[in-house]
Amino acid sequence: MRKGNAMKPGIPKIPDLFRCEFQVDANAPFCRHLNRLEVEIGREDYRHLKRVELLTESPGEEAFCAMEEITDRLLATTQNSYNRDLLQRLGVRVYLDSAHYAVYYRLPDRVLRFVAAWRQRVLSRFFGAVPVDDSGWQEAGAALPGFSARFLPDGAGGVLLLRRSAGRRAEEPLLTATHGPYDPHTLEVALYFLRTNRGGAALINLGFSGREPLADESLERLKGWGVPLNPSNIDVIYPYLDAAGHPCCYKLEEGFEGLVRILGGPLPDLVIDLHGCVGTRADDSRLVVGLGGAPPWVEGSELGRLERHGEVLHLFPAPRLRQGLQLLRSLSPEIYLQFCSGPQQCYNFALLGGLQLIGRVLDPHSDVARLLPGEERNFLPREDLRWIPGAGGNARQRMAARRLHPDILCLHVEIPTGVRRRMVLKLRELEIAASLDASGL
Repeated sequence: MRKGNAMKPGIPKIPDLFRCEFQVDANAPFCRHLNRLEVEIGREDYRHLKRVELLTESPGEEAFCAMEEITDRLLATTQNSYNRDLLQRLGVRVYLDSAHYAVYYRLPDRVLRFVAAWRQRVLSRFFGAVPVDDSGWQEAGAALPGFSARFLPDGAGGVLLLRRSAGRRAEEPLLTATHGPYDPHTLEVALYFLRTNRGGAALINLGFSGREPLADESLERLKGWGVPLNPSNIDVIYPYLDAAGHPCCYKLEEGFEGLVRILGGPLPDLVIDLHGCVGTRADDSRLVVGLGGAPPWVEGSELGRLERHGEVLHLFPAPRLRQGLQLLRSLSPEIYLQFCSGPQQCYNFALLGGLQLIGRVLDPHSDVARLLPGEERNFLPREDLRWIPGAGGNARQRMAARRLHPDILCLHVEIPTGVRRRMVLKLRELEIAASLDASGL
């Protein structure tokens, strides 16, 4: 069954970066065609992201009228024709309760509800409850001593803002977790940096991009309740596009300027954008730091002093890049820097002990391969290393940042699964130590 391409008039097409060609075999409807690297190989744990429930009692008509029906939007933008046909055949109408960020599947004889469980836990951690309106600035308390937190609703899950209560110092980086729940434990990495004085503020996306993998246990529940969705490109639950037609996965980049102004204080010189990836091997602990593979292109001379010795390049980083690399060393001693100066000229550098870098020029068309057929999960076979400059979000963030200040440096950091899990343990150790100190033990 071939992926459909139906689009409603007036609804923008899915960007090419996110278009994925695949087929769902009707004889194997639960085979995963996308996110196999994360779910089946990397064993990322997505069970905590969303919870699906079969309601014993359906909300009344008045309750549904107060929600936003997104059925047409989902059917028009899904790339999985199997799921589109399934929802149409079952007569499913889909509603979004924006205030509580819940999605309802309304069938003729039953109602299912998807709950953003991770988001609820995060908000309860900082505010003691799940706010539906702008919370205003509040002391984070034990969740993050010395910092204030604010929840901003946006109709797509909202954003958590964190800043040092005494004011962010000019030299402190701004941390962003632009994919929030899609990149497990990037929140914990940000909190670790803030607790250890490696950052002064953070922006955390609490909403889904509309493409998060469906955990196997949720898939089994749905099958048992008569809605056997295929887990590939699961874009028929939380919407991929917002009501204005903008991709939800870019909301932090597109709203970057306004969010930075709400944080207040001096404009940041350095932005660390935290992401999660699955490495090329089970024990991969190498961080990949990118500066984008799309315009505005980056020249090596913008990042420091670049010297060529035959085919080998040496880069001596400028102060802001040096600061970012030094900060990231607290996650892993193995760091690579990747960027492109044009569509056919890119660079891969390895960080050495003295914070200088050594690397080479590469052609993204001939030197880059896919880890898995049919998925945009690229790597460099020569180095057996993930390749990230194909991501478009970093370019959007850099463009937004430059409108605030032309010299802001935005580093897109891909952190392997094992490293993120270790940071969860380190953060927990810090929290326990702080709790013991507070109790006088």
